[in-house]
Amino acid sequence: MAALLLLTNDMQVSTEVLPALELLSHHVRVTSAEPTALLDAPVADVILLDARRDLAGARALCRLIQTAGKEAPLIVIVTDGGLAALSNDWGFDDVILCTAGPAEVDARIRLATSPSTPEDSEQLIHSGSIVIDEAGYSAKLNGQQLDLTYTEFELLKYLAQHPGRVFSRQQLLSDVWGYDYYGGTRTVDVHVRRLRAKLGPEYESVIGTVRNVGYRFVVPADDTAAQQSRVSTSS
Repeated sequence: MAALLLLTNDMQVSTEVLPALELLSHHVRVTSAEPTALLDAPVADVILLDARRDLAGARALCRLIQTAGKEAPLIVIVTDGGLAALSNDWGFDDVILCTAGPAEVDARIRLATSPSTPEDSEQLIHSGSIVIDEAGYSAKLNGQQLDLTYTEFELLKYLAQHPGRVFSRQQLLSDVWGYDYYGGTRTVDVHVRRLRAKLGPEYESVIGTVRNVGYRFVVPADDTAAQQSRVSTSS
């Protein structure tokens, strides 16, 4: 169980900042998202910053915490629409949507509080310009971090682990979302559309559609060319 410090200006409705926390056993302390409040803030394993309504203020506070030499990982909580405003210069360690479920929130907290090991650097999936870090729950495209939600990351990782294999929507719901997920298969289509948008026009085609069946991971052209080059050299 981790000790969490939630920074928010919605003190009266702090339970609405990240509702999933109510279903977890972590100990949560709430304080005002103001620079002066940080002076007397309790020690925490993870700092959660509410950036749902004031992105500019949250960015300034993030940078202040970074400048002050934070001792705990900093996770920013945003709305779906707020993701586009985030950038690396904020200085946070992770980001999570305010609508995230308990499993995702718990995974993010456990990841933030888990020390890295030498083996973590080996848990990488390379496919062309896409690099997926399983241990770090992150993915990069041409060296740039992709702002993926937990489920988007899991979906991309799962497909990339099985390049060329076609999965039905029902299979993906079972293997990525979990057998106890009761949502419809349209959920898969929505996440694929969002994932393609974040990959951009040049790389959206790596998530291929197989009509009337489902989806598959298409190895990027630059990766395929490299593989063919290696075969030609060895023959």
